[in-house]
Amino acid sequence: MPFDTVLTYIKQIFVEFWAVLAEMSPYLLFGFFVAGLLSALISQRIVERHLGGKGLWPLVKASFFGVPLPLCSCGVIPVSMSLHKHGASRGATVSFLLSTPQTGVDSIFVTLSLLGPVFAIFRPLAAFATGIIGGQMVNIFGGRQEQETKKCTDECCSTEVKTNKLVRGLRFGFVVLPRDIGRAMLVGLVIAAFISAVVPKDFFAQYLGTGIFAMVVMMILGIPVYVCATASVPVAAAMMAKGITPGAAIVFLMTGPATNAAAFVTIWRSLGARTAITYIISVAGCALASGIVLDYVIFSGNFESVVKPPAWMLPDPVKYISAVILLAILLYAIFRNKWLRHTEPKHNTVRD
Repeated sequence: MPFDTVLTYIKQIFVEFWAVLAEMSPYLLFGFFVAGLLSALISQRIVERHLGGKGLWPLVKASFFGVPLPLCSCGVIPVSMSLHKHGASRGATVSFLLSTPQTGVDSIFVTLSLLGPVFAIFRPLAAFATGIIGGQMVNIFGGRQEQETKKCTDECCSTEVKTNKLVRGLRFGFVVLPRDIGRAMLVGLVIAAFISAVVPKDFFAQYLGTGIFAMVVMMILGIPVYVCATASVPVAAAMMAKGITPGAAIVFLMTGPATNAAAFVTIWRSLGARTAITYIISVAGCALASGIVLDYVIFSGNFESVVKPPAWMLPDPVKYISAVILLAILLYAIFRNKWLRHTEPKHNTVRD
């Protein structure tokens, strides 16, 4: 490939990276703020108190709690295992484990900015339904479980006075959460920019088609890999621009964040093999069903233009300023510990 062509591609990748970043930044910053407020107002102890017992109601509550929480599939693992340890049923634990990583307030706002209101509404509803269905399947097929009550000794149950809620919320929203998703977010943006710049138009439609086969391919791609709920949105948007259907995109948006090898192994060891297998089957089945439903809704309901219309566009200065702020927040959150180590004063130890 000629050197000039390589430079053209690199330039186009940077252009696409900046365009997607600017488009999503205002919404993601607002999502970080709302996520911080949620983390301050809804403690893990409150969540745990409502997820015990049998029946459908704990599953509904677990899924409902999980949808807005900004936890990715790796971050939700210790939280869900803690819920189980503190008395949540196995079904409710899996409901929380399924619904939480698929979406969150931050990813909902990013979905709205890049994929439009249809996706922004459908995605959390699909996550909510997946949690209930998966939890009920675990209750039916997961085998008997022994009820075990343990005293909570984790930080969430501490009665010690903590810092101001607003300060904790802002720190979570603009330091902890960006630190957790920052690297994945930047990687997702680079992948999306690469697809937009290099992959020919209608590439996926030509080689994958527009039916169930494309959804199965997206499912097989999404299940084993780790894709953050927020970081997966620009990737899905780029693939849609190159020809995959909205249904195939929602399959990727559900399976990528909800499953990965680490989560599967943890469930296998902590909740048993039958629960782990039921968990995977639930994700796969609900994702394919959601893809079929979404394609039907969009193409039969005249919603083909799922990307938000120009009326939703924010002024360019707002987007560019937000992009700079978001980049600064992500870089600070990612490299904060390294910078602190370098800036800490070094003390010399003098021996007598």
